[in-house]
Amino acid sequence: MSIKRALYAATAVSLFATGGALADGHAKELTIAIVNNGHMINMQKVAEAYTEETGVKLNWVSLEEGVLREQVTSDTATGGGQYDIINIGMQEAPIWGAAGWIEPLNFEGDYDMDDILPAIRAGLSHEGTMYAAPFYGESSMVMYRKDLADAAGVSIADNDSWDNIKKAAAAMHDPDNGVFGACLRGKPGWGDNMAFVTTMVNSFGGAWFDADYKPTLDSDEWKAAINFYVDLLGNYGPPGSEGNSFNEILALYNEGKCGMWIDATIAASFLEVDGVAYAQSPNAGNPVGANWLWAWAMAVPAGTENAEEAKAFIEWATSKEYVQAVGNHPDFGWGSVPTGQRASTYALPEFQAAAKFAEAEMAAIESAAPEATDLKPYVGVQFAAIPEFPEVGSAVAQEIAAALSGAKSVDEALAASQAAAESIMEEAGY
Repeated sequence: MSIKRALYAATAVSLFATGGALADGHAKELTIAIVNNGHMINMQKVAEAYTEETGVKLNWVSLEEGVLREQVTSDTATGGGQYDIINIGMQEAPIWGAAGWIEPLNFEGDYDMDDILPAIRAGLSHEGTMYAAPFYGESSMVMYRKDLADAAGVSIADNDSWDNIKKAAAAMHDPDNGVFGACLRGKPGWGDNMAFVTTMVNSFGGAWFDADYKPTLDSDEWKAAINFYVDLLGNYGPPGSEGNSFNEILALYNEGKCGMWIDATIAASFLEVDGVAYAQSPNAGNPVGANWLWAWAMAVPAGTENAEEAKAFIEWATSKEYVQAVGNHPDFGWGSVPTGQRASTYALPEFQAAAKFAEAEMAAIESAAPEATDLKPYVGVQFAAIPEFPEVGSAVAQEIAAALSGAKSVDEALAASQAAAESIMEEAGY
């Protein structure tokens, strides 16, 4: 679908032949809140063509992940109207859609809704209606320096044991030469350190809540997982890991300072060092939930005066046409297209040639298990799809970061986590 066709369909107004002004003679402006990662930053450049063709000016507000979540949640919940388009994900989309905070997105025709990967579309929908369109989707996997692993005489397998992961990290760890065995998230935030930590806890057989939604952070499984996490990063991670999340570790990895990184599959698009190999996420006996499922998506807050123009932009920015625009862009190319959202991307020969990570990424996404199970009563892998989770997750994140830094023992951090979670859930009526 062309940019103008999308805009025509969404706004039912004409563009002047020159300047792209709307029928009332005024060019529209959209304010867009985005997370400050690579694909979103690239979008600002690619979208210059959208402005040139439509006359719609795009004002970008690029924020660090935790800050974005706080500002977008506050503004959307109160109807503040600061943004026309917001980045949200699978935790928020169905809940906010059900609450009427964001507009439904019903794109038709060339957009090809059926091309969106089923797990991604389901995670952004409520009762069959999609409320946020995926800009990219992801799971998590091991990204490791095979050259360093080979030199150290160790190997990493798909769905490996955590014990073998620690062995490999120890073998590659060479801090005197600036190489750390394992780089993992430690920065506090429900979508920062807790995204990784939750998958580790899942793999040890733990969960956030029991069947009655009572917190279980004082369980043996949580204690085993967090002790392992603190020990692994404390012995084989870079100094100051409690301050590292996605962007910080990406920089370390590209500086050649990480033997392995277990994180979002989307990171593979931005790895610049040689010798990278991929493996499915490790576990401690329970593979279900050992790799997460997420999408950074675009939504329209209810009440914006520019809802139709906002929807038109989202329709373009999450389309097959946008993938082609990035792949053919002189500054980017096929190795930089947003992935994990559309099946058709993986069938493109140009993408297959450029993206050596594609098979591992798709395997991770397809094996993610967001459904409720006997082990966990909630939907979500690295989060719980309930309104209270961001508050619970943020409180626990601070405690886990304190344990990682050495400010608290693991037992102290988990006791405080349990108390905080119990208080939040009891106040919410559970």
